[in-house]
Amino acid sequence: MSDVQQLGFIGLGVMGGRMCRNLARKSGKPVIGYDIDSAKAAALADVNVRAATSIAEVARNADMIFICVPGEPQVRELAFGDDGLVINTRAGQTVVDMTTATVEVNRDVAAALAEKGADFADAPVARGVPAAENGTLAITVGASQEVFERITPFLKCMGEEISHCGGVGNGQVLKLMNNMLIFQTVSALAEAMAIATRAGVDRAQVFEILSKGSADSYCMRKHGTHMATGEYPDDQFPTTYSLKDLRYALDLAAKVGVDAPVAKVAEQRLLKAIDKGYGHLYSPVVYKLLEEDGD
Repeated sequence: MSDVQQLGFIGLGVMGGRMCRNLARKSGKPVIGYDIDSAKAAALADVNVRAATSIAEVARNADMIFICVPGEPQVRELAFGDDGLVINTRAGQTVVDMTTATVEVNRDVAAALAEKGADFADAPVARGVPAAENGTLAITVGASQEVFERITPFLKCMGEEISHCGGVGNGQVLKLMNNMLIFQTVSALAEAMAIATRAGVDRAQVFEILSKGSADSYCMRKHGTHMATGEYPDDQFPTTYSLKDLRYALDLAAKVGVDAPVAKVAEQRLLKAIDKGYGHLYSPVVYKLLEEDGD
């Protein structure tokens, strides 16, 4: 950590803002932050995050730069844009992309940075907004062993489960599989809730009782709670983002020659929920599709 004098953070939204706050509070290093919405950077002034006016300003000032943006198009633009990261990077810097994106963009950015003498790691995060707030994220990392060891002390400011998955892109692979399993499970939970309630079980009891048996899981307890209450927040991971991530996973499945019909059913449910106007709500809202079918 002593070789890193200044940290940078690009993308200060629902997840990134909370992650940057923990990084600034716990790392003991000054942080410079940038978001296209300047108010999001200004909101971190209380933890002494200095607001930058551009990606280039972050690149010029930070020794290690963290990124957390919505997806692959944003990563590609901030990396390869006219005044983006790649053109402004210098030898010796480290870039850590914590976005859930694609394996291809991670490897493209890594190759471009390597030509400048800079290092890259993909380190997407799991467990959602509460874990970003509490600094208890699960982080899957794709990087060389040397880079992994260099960035781990800073990742520990934001997460508690830091897993080295192999080379660049492998962290993204495991994150996409994590999210694919979640969305498949959410779809299955919606079916189970619909069947149980139509068969006469009280809605509030379905997952409470199932969680005491072998069907129990973190996903059931976290996502099933929303189906039981009918409350689907609009300040957590929206269904539109869920569909984006699932399609990244399905694209990867196609590239490696694996048919994934269960994931395709989950994709269609997410798409139908978005078409119904629920895209801004948390993904357990897919239960409303089955709930409405029973009216």
